[in-house]
Amino acid sequence: QVQLVESGGGLVQAGGSLRLSCAASGSISSINNMGWYRQAPGKQRELVATITSAGSTNYADPVKGRFTINRDKAKNTVYLQMNSLKPEDTAVYYCNADIKTIVIPVYMPYWGKGTLVTVSP
Repeated sequence: QVQLVESGGGLVQAGGSLRLSCAASGSISSINNMGWYRQAPGKQRELVATITSAGSTNYADPVKGRFTINRDKAKNTVYLQMNSLKPEDTAVYYCNADIKTIVIPVYMPYWGKGTLVTVSP
């Protein structure tokens, strides 16, 4: 059984910052890619940023230069530092990770339940 639990969401004014965390727990053998996605009201879920096990990162164009993704492999945790937030960043942010477990020895995608980020004008 694997769980991804996000934290750090909340209400912030435009121009402010938030740091999201996502911790993976359970019978984990290995974690490959980790990432953050978001879903705004009435819109489809979209990629925000990803990070490989080697530390290579990828960002969606709207967040480049403002958001930074990193991970602590020892803690099975991925972070998203969000700076210069804009009202259009308002969304539920979801954590995603490709995880291999003791029971299922192949990488499978897991999702957290999401954390709400609201940016006021």
